[in-house]
Amino acid sequence: MAGKIKKMIEHIISKKSGNDSTLASSLNAKLCLQGVIPKKYDASSPDDPVIIGKLQTIAAEWGVSLAGV
Repeated sequence: MAGKIKKMIEHIISKKSGNDSTLASSLNAKLCLQGVIPKKYDASSPDDPVIIGKLQTIAAEWGVSLAGV
């Protein structure tokens, strides 16, 4: 299922930022520093298990549930 990474990134940023654009920008930068470049992924990007694993770890560290994503 292509695009899972994009959905995960959007979900994590949305939940953690509370839709605050300034905080969302900061979270994008934090993801980049942890090896996940949000702009690199779109709805047709292949699902890389390594990146999905990183996002699951980041979500757990940030206290964001990925249930339903």
